[in-house]
Amino acid sequence: MKYIFVNYPKCSTCAKAKKWLEENRVDFESRHIVENNPTKEELRRWIELSGQPIKKFFNTSGILYREMNLKEKVAENNEEELLDILASNGMIVKRPLIIGKDKVLIGFKEKEWEVLKK
Repeated sequence: MKYIFVNYPKCSTCAKAKKWLEENRVDFESRHIVENNPTKEELRRWIELSGQPIKKFFNTSGILYREMNLKEKVAENNEEELLDILASNGMIVKRPLIIGKDKVLIGFKEKEWEVLKK
C-alpha cells in the first residue's frame, strides 16, 4: 500500500520520519506541506480517519500558532472555522502526517508507526 507522507523538508522530525520510512521500506509518496497545503476537504477526511480531535492537527510549536493566537481560537471556534484556518497555511498543520487508505498518523512516534511495516 502506498502512503502519502506530508512533510516540511526543513523540519528535523520530518527528516527522521522520512529516514524511518525509507529504512523500513514503506511505500510512500512525499508531499511538501507548504507547496501543496492540504485542502479543507482533505483535512476533514484525515481528521475523521485519524479518530483524533481537530486540535491535534495544529502545529502548536510553530511561530504562526503563537502569532495568530491560535491557542484561544482552537478552544473557541467551531470545526468549520478551524478547518478554514488549517487549510490557509501548511505551517499551521502538525507534521509529519502519514496518510493511508484507512489510517492517518500525526507526528512521528516510531512505536505508533510500526503499523506501517505490516
